[in-house]
Amino acid sequence: MKTTQIFIITVAISLNSLFAQDNKEGEFPTLEGPYLGQKPPGSTAEVFAPGIVSTELYELFSAFTPDMKEFYFVRYDEDDKPSMIVYQYQNNQWIKSITGPRVGEPFISPDGKIMHLGRRYMERTDTGWSTIKTLDAPFKDFSIMRLTASFRGTYFFDTAGEEPIRYSLLTDDKRGEPKTLNIDLGKHNAHPFIAPDESYLIWDDQREEGYGKADIYISFKKEDGTWGPSINLGDKINSERGDSYATITPDGKYMLFNRSIDENNVDIYWVDASFIETLRPQ
Repeated sequence: MKTTQIFIITVAISLNSLFAQDNKEGEFPTLEGPYLGQKPPGSTAEVFAPGIVSTELYELFSAFTPDMKEFYFVRYDEDDKPSMIVYQYQNNQWIKSITGPRVGEPFISPDGKIMHLGRRYMERTDTGWSTIKTLDAPFKDFSIMRLTASFRGTYFFDTAGEEPIRYSLLTDDKRGEPKTLNIDLGKHNAHPFIAPDESYLIWDDQREEGYGKADIYISFKKEDGTWGPSINLGDKINSERGDSYATITPDGKYMLFNRSIDENNVDIYWVDASFIETLRPQ
C-alpha cells in the first residue's frame, strides 16, 4: 500500500462548512435501503458497493454512524489527492457529499458523539461536526494512525513505525497513561478495532503463516481480563493480497475492511460478521 499523506490543518475548519453535494443526476443509480442499498454478503468477503464506493481508485477506511444513516470513507483521485466522502441517508435515499480533505483515519465512537481521526477528533453538534481538535497529554508524543474507542471510553490505538497496540483507560473522566496491550502479536500490528463491549479486538498483522501481505486477526478477552490467542480470520476473508483496517458495523452484522488489489487500487470489502460468534470461545 502506498504511503498516504496526512494533511496538517493549521486553521481548524468545521466539516459542516465543507459539505458540498457532488451527486450528478444519473451518475449513480438511486441508492435506497440499508448499507447504501447493497445486497448483504455471506461468509466470503465481497466488494462493498462496486462502482459506487469501491472503484479503480484508492478507497480507504469505513465508518458508519450508530444510526447507520451516514457512511464515511476516504478516496484518492487520479491526481493522488485524498478526500473524505460521506453518504447520508436523506429522504429515503443515500446522497453523496465530499466533506473535505483527509485529516485522519475516521472512526466514530459507539455513542456517535465523536469522530476520531487518529490523534485528532471532532465532536457531534446540533448542526453536524465541530472544528477539528487534538488530543493532548498523554497522547501528544504518539504518532497515532488509528484510534478506536469502546462504550466505556477505553481507547485502543496503534502508532506509526512501532509494533505494539496500546490502550488508555477512562476513569472518573480522567484519561489514563497509554499501556502496551499484552496480546499475541506478530511482527507488524496496526489498525485496531475494539468491540463496543471490549469483548474482542480485531487488527491486521503480518506473519509468515499468513495468507498474504497482511491478514486480519481477532482475539477475545477472557473473564480474568487477559487476552486469548490471535486467530487468523481464514481464507474466506483474508487473501494473498493485503487485508487491513477492519471495522464492524454498529449493528454488529458485517465487517468492512480494505483489500489492496494492486499498487494503484485499494477497495473496501465486507463480509458477514457471524464469524465472531463462531470463533468466540465457549
